[in-house]
Amino acid sequence: MEKIQHNHVQAKGLKLHVAQIGTGPKVVVFLHGFPEIWYSWRHQMVAVANAGYRAISIDFRGYGLSEHPSEPEKATFNDFVNDVVAVLDSLGITKAHLVAKDFGAFVAAMVGILHPDRVSTIILLGVPFLLPGLSPLQSQLHLIPPGFYMLRWMVPGGAEADFGRFDTKTVIRKVYIMFSGSLPPVAADNQEIMDLVDSSAPFPPWLSEEDLAEYGSLYEKSGFRTALQVPYRTMMLPCGLDDGKIRAPGLVIMGEQDYIMKFPGLEDYIRSGKVKEFVPNLDVTFLAQGTHFVQEQLPEEVNHLIISFLNKHCE
Repeated sequence: MEKIQHNHVQAKGLKLHVAQIGTGPKVVVFLHGFPEIWYSWRHQMVAVANAGYRAISIDFRGYGLSEHPSEPEKATFNDFVNDVVAVLDSLGITKAHLVAKDFGAFVAAMVGILHPDRVSTIILLGVPFLLPGLSPLQSQLHLIPPGFYMLRWMVPGGAEADFGRFDTKTVIRKVYIMFSGSLPPVAADNQEIMDLVDSSAPFPPWLSEEDLAEYGSLYEKSGFRTALQVPYRTMMLPCGLDDGKIRAPGLVIMGEQDYIMKFPGLEDYIRSGKVKEFVPNLDVTFLAQGTHFVQEQLPEEVNHLIISFLNKHCE
């Protein structure tokens, strides 16, 4: 960790935080989800650097140590895609392997369609290859209960009021505990999402209090304005790319205990092979004990899968 270097690069008029370790022409760019940050890739960054790759993890605009856009409520997934390309340009990188988690999977997939010449491979964790609008799952979306956390957080002001009852570190603690479960977080009509987790509930054993302090301090700085806009308030807006295909080799790593697996239609989308209509050259791996934060929970297994896949496609 102490060898990871930090700096900022200019991207579309904003200063974006970039963490880096390793050198050389083989580049891996890590894209975080929520409630994550560059730090969530700490185990993978060191591992791929030791395997001969240059590892780069960015904080998306409005997250962590990156600057907020002037109007966070107008941020879109396209902005995040442009930021990834701008970081590559700023660092003089022609082509990279993308490793993405959670909503970062949408960004990686969009980069793969819009900028195929910049992508060597794409590895996704926690969310399979999908685009904003969730087109392949549309027929199942009516099955989502109204108290599902995503629907609650889509409503401007709702999550802000819910989160605002607690300090930032407590919000992150609650979300990590909630998302580490195997059941989708659903609140009753008279219940707030944050109240699904008792403040005294144990933290996942694979995260330390020091890890929580790091996440808490980074979100204390950035707040949640951009984080609630992207992904939650833009997730259902089609991006106009549904007819596109990703030609780069892909790998999906899913934990079988991940609550996302119970999202209507999602498990069938993966296991039936329908996802391969979008990404023809795709491998899929399930980790039996894996949760939504599989890269932090089972770092050695995930590192092995990532490095093996990278090496296979760097020959």
